[in-house]
Amino acid sequence: MGTISFHRELPKPSTSSSPTSSSTSSTSRTETVNGSHEFKIKGYSLAKGMGVGKYMASDTFMVGGYEWAIYFYPDGKSAEDNATYVSLFIALASEGTDVRALFELTLLDQSGKDHHKVHSHFGRMLESGPYTLKYRGSMWGYKRFFKRTLLETSDYLKDDCLSIRCCVGVVKSHTEGPKIYSITAPPSDIGQHFGKLLESGKGADVKFEVDGEIFDAHKLILAARSPVFRAQLFGPLKDQNTQSIRVEDMEAPVFKALLHFIYWDALPDMEELMGSTSKWASTLVAQHLLAAADRYALERMRLLCEAKLCEGVTINTVATTLALAEQHNRLHLKGVCLKFIALPENLKAVMQTDGFEYLKESCPGVLTELLQYVAKIGEHSVISCGYRKEGSLDGSDVNGRRVKPRLQ
Repeated sequence: MGTISFHRELPKPSTSSSPTSSSTSSTSRTETVNGSHEFKIKGYSLAKGMGVGKYMASDTFMVGGYEWAIYFYPDGKSAEDNATYVSLFIALASEGTDVRALFELTLLDQSGKDHHKVHSHFGRMLESGPYTLKYRGSMWGYKRFFKRTLLETSDYLKDDCLSIRCCVGVVKSHTEGPKIYSITAPPSDIGQHFGKLLESGKGADVKFEVDGEIFDAHKLILAARSPVFRAQLFGPLKDQNTQSIRVEDMEAPVFKALLHFIYWDALPDMEELMGSTSKWASTLVAQHLLAAADRYALERMRLLCEAKLCEGVTINTVATTLALAEQHNRLHLKGVCLKFIALPENLKAVMQTDGFEYLKESCPGVLTELLQYVAKIGEHSVISCGYRKEGSLDGSDVNGRRVKPRLQ
């Protein structure tokens, strides 16, 4: 990490102290934001022979605000080596220009001796500084990472499996000025105040009838939080009776959870709401809440529900979640579901669920996209393959600078 200080000198005052004189300073800090990813390659012997220049890619991982991916070439990246070496690269997988970073590629020793094969920029001075990746798809790595005949008789290969760890350090700079105060403000508790108001029912001026249950609320709070409620309660086409409103096509626990979010600005405890610790029950509530959030234009609630559904994808629920994502245009959730179903170990089991039958009936167009994901998995491609290629010299980065390997 480098530190550079800047000082501005003012003219020296006369013998009497001048009340207008001052001195200022600032500090520029350049450091790395570090992260790592472990990529396991199972079935190495089956991957051999896929062809020179063809690769197996890790899932993308985030470091320093950028996405990265590891590329392993079982038959090498360069035709001139005639599949004598395996190749290993790290690539910038998101949009970016002139991203400066340090890298470390490690082939893990699986014998327990910790004699890992390491190529690293960390912990030593680099003559020309960190490496610069010019655009999405720029790579750094080794065409001749390891001779294949040696690899296949080494402790790096165990049970037909290789383990690769990649560390990335993205270079970041910022300038610090002097702090003129040190006051710690407590976190906002406005949600607690509104939540207690909902619980007490004081000042409530509107009632909602939902599936036979009555809920009290406050018009102004609902209108401030939801443009749909605002139009319903105060708009030119507002309901005739704004004192008591009947809500159709929604279950009472879901509307209760909706009000909880509007007042508390947080989702309720799903298990407490359902009276069950079942993961399936929590997913079901999250599905209904996402639909409710869409209905009342509560974007933050919609994103929180989407995140919960992404985390809770299972064989039994993924098909109905995918149908929901398609119906409500939640693209990230849709991608997670498609990717989960397309995995060979999941596909057959998902197709046997009732939810998959519902998916076929309600969203038949999604099946075409699912087939595309299945085809991608079959081609050993987990991320988009549309990157521009950028070669590198053996044992060097894309700029031709040498990096000495070491063993640990």
